[in-house]
Amino acid sequence: MEPQPRPGRRRGGGRCARDGKVVRMSQDTPATDGPLTTALAEAAATAGHAPSVHNTQPWRWRVLPDALELHTVRDRQLAATDPEGRLSTLSCGAALHHARVALTAEGWRAAVERMPDPAEPDLLARLTGLTRVGADPEAMRLVQCMQVRHTDRRPVSEEPVPSAAVGDITKAVVAEGVQLHLLDRDQVLELAAAASHAATVEAEDPQLHEELAYWTSRAGGAGLPPEVLPEAAPETTVPARDFGRPGTLPVGPGHDRAAGYGLLYGDEDEPIDWLRAGEALSAGWLTATRLGVSVVPLSGVVEVPGTRQTLRGLLAGMGHPYLVLRLGIADPAHAGPPHTPRLAVEQVVDTSAVRSA
Repeated sequence: MEPQPRPGRRRGGGRCARDGKVVRMSQDTPATDGPLTTALAEAAATAGHAPSVHNTQPWRWRVLPDALELHTVRDRQLAATDPEGRLSTLSCGAALHHARVALTAEGWRAAVERMPDPAEPDLLARLTGLTRVGADPEAMRLVQCMQVRHTDRRPVSEEPVPSAAVGDITKAVVAEGVQLHLLDRDQVLELAAAASHAATVEAEDPQLHEELAYWTSRAGGAGLPPEVLPEAAPETTVPARDFGRPGTLPVGPGHDRAAGYGLLYGDEDEPIDWLRAGEALSAGWLTATRLGVSVVPLSGVVEVPGTRQTLRGLLAGMGHPYLVLRLGIADPAHAGPPHTPRLAVEQVVDTSAVRSA
């Protein structure tokens, strides 16, 4: 689930600067007619840094004279892995939060309409009612975090995540209307067993195997290139996804003993809830990046219905699981892995309704 460029050696989630200007993608933003539409187009382009399952980037933005629409792209949904669209909608939710933060950083306040038209299920959200307000320094810092956030699937260090950082990450998630349940030691062992079972189930599905092979071998601006995948299975309590082929990212020694595991969950299990889960993922992950905490999303155990039900058991049936997160402090001896590629802006942002002549 990743952005560019690679800032070189970094620790943890890649700490973000606490001052400085917002890093824009204006050089890749299509021309528009005015300050509002330019801000909307830039926010949509910046949202391209959002994480997504297998780096599918399953979103398309439509810039209107006074609004910004988020659509899901079914051609980039994982038909075998994610037939109901849970993970693609969650990925789009992460992009939605990125766009919201980018607008706030530039001094725009927007109202968010989620699932605004039942007749258009692929229209996931609309940002409307935009008004000019003062630029938000905290949002500026989070936009900087978008540039350095990445997924490091290697073992973390022996340094535990500070409880204060876990508290801040949890607050960021809860502010988006989703909960984060932190697993205790026994629950982590249950999670490990469930993840192992999910991996076995998925390994026996030829369609899923073919789909995974496609997204780990394609060229272009999407998918997972070899350099972001470990060259060997990492030592870990909770099994990581087997991508079906080794990558080229050196693993080195280490284990995830000091890692913590959290479960994003909510009261309902409908598309609007998956969208909000993605917004919460983005909020929590950007906060973690600011604090130097590494985040790795674990979706395999959610993809299999039986193990998803196991996760419900960890919640005592009080909620529906959306995604598992591994939280840790990255090994300081490791340079951060490369960022995954990104689709060209014109492939994900449609400005035809406001394009300058």
